[in-house]
Amino acid sequence: MVTAPSSRLVDGFGRHIHYVRISVTDRCDFRCVYCMAEEMTFLPKSEILSLEEIEQLAAELVQAGVTKIRLTGGEPLVRPGLVGLVARLRQLPGLAELCMTTNGGRLAELAGPLKDAGLDRLNISLDSLQPERFRALTRTGDLSRVLAGITAAREAGFKGTKLNAVVMKGRNDDEINDLVAFALEQQLDLSFIEEMPLGVIEEHDRAEAFMASADIRSQIGQRWQLSPLAESTGGPSRYWQVVDHASRIGFISPHSHNFCGDCNRVRLTTEGRLLLCLGNEHSVDLKAAIRQGDPAPAAVSARVQAALQAAMGIKPEKHEFSLAEEPQILRFMNATGG
Repeated sequence: MVTAPSSRLVDGFGRHIHYVRISVTDRCDFRCVYCMAEEMTFLPKSEILSLEEIEQLAAELVQAGVTKIRLTGGEPLVRPGLVGLVARLRQLPGLAELCMTTNGGRLAELAGPLKDAGLDRLNISLDSLQPERFRALTRTGDLSRVLAGITAAREAGFKGTKLNAVVMKGRNDDEINDLVAFALEQQLDLSFIEEMPLGVIEEHDRAEAFMASADIRSQIGQRWQLSPLAESTGGPSRYWQVVDHASRIGFISPHSHNFCGDCNRVRLTTEGRLLLCLGNEHSVDLKAAIRQGDPAPAAVSARVQAALQAAMGIKPEKHEFSLAEEPQILRFMNATGG
């Protein structure tokens, strides 16, 4: 693995930024109830970054000290040319890890090509093991396709694959231990995620559906012994080892356990905004930095690097999520970048 250089992106609170999540599209073949509305209007092609622009900005971010890139969406696998983008990003000097978060619906066909292109690791969303419920939660998803994708990822040679599950009371909280049992059987890690209040939804009441990580962990603890781990994968999950098993159980707790103190990440949205916090709108326009002004490569690079440094000065200390109020962040998760 490439030795990680010292980060040159340091915010006003002394946090070193070396992890970027890049949204390659706002489109998705699912319509998960906690992620987006059933009827969505997506960005026109002219407003989103081209694959070449994504590669260009990724190279500038790595030059500035980023060592980990996660490709997200929407659903990244619906973007044509994605496998080629993975192959090109994998060649960036200084990039230690290239990962992807996916709904898994197209992995059966693409797991092998992605592995061959150099993708290091996968996170796969899986909120239910019941076909009809899975369809209801995703509105369009086919559970059998996702399960086939998980199998294909293992057969392609992916290691350290992690499942992600958003738990909602009255919707899938009765499946918590079923999901853990599946992860243990498949020798996969699993992270449970508290629902994040991004975008206005009418499908359910977020306050009523909210389930805290501590309650999920307590339910798991009735069946398995969990041992807390100090290690981290560089993301927001806090991990526990399932005793006598290889699998780890993670908890992402934006409400009940704010993880901002050691934030090491930013997000590049599909329209080219460098989003500095999941729960705030602080951002800089990197698309403008590459599309406007002198097109000479050195000039473009100078503008992007200046924008990155300026962004560090406006990265907020923390987010403030409230279940009691209407969401202040009106963008949906598909426009945020996973």
